[in-house]
Amino acid sequence: MARPVQYNNKVKFEGIPEGYMGEGFMATRFDKLVGMARKNSLWPLPFATSCCGIEFMATMASHYDIARFGSERVGFSPRQCDLLMVMGTIAKKMGPVLRQVYLQMAEPRWVMAVGACASSGGIFDSYSVLQGIDQVIPVDVYVPGCAPRPEAILDGILKIQDLVGNESLRRRHSDRYKDLLAGYGIQ
Repeated sequence: MARPVQYNNKVKFEGIPEGYMGEGFMATRFDKLVGMARKNSLWPLPFATSCCGIEFMATMASHYDIARFGSERVGFSPRQCDLLMVMGTIAKKMGPVLRQVYLQMAEPRWVMAVGACASSGGIFDSYSVLQGIDQVIPVDVYVPGCAPRPEAILDGILKIQDLVGNESLRRRHSDRYKDLLAGYGIQ
């Protein structure tokens, strides 16, 4: 005779999508399940050119430990990553290179501008510095600071996770998204 299953009702599950739970099963929407899986397995591609890259290294270290957010697998090939983290000063000559890296990433892809230089050019208001990477690629989350503390970078990761977890599977095929990419000259 099988022993009845006893549940600990005091345990609260965090991050599980809403749905119907019964004994031994759960029913939820497919896009919520995919969003939960995507948000907890981001593969960041660091594009670091300056001091913000050093802060990102501190974020990767054991004291802050970005791995607890499911982002420990840092990739250096755009074809294997889904989160482009641009950190530091981007020269206008690097703009086409950054755009090419973005285009090599598979859909769905997200972009995080880390620091004042990537967000707005920072203190470098000159002819050679790109005044924000949003002039060449769309940006999902901006992390302010010069250079931002590791806590700010972790907050940016959490904001990206919220965006990824709540994104509809059909958003990438919507007319609004296609218009956004067309505004950047991306097909």
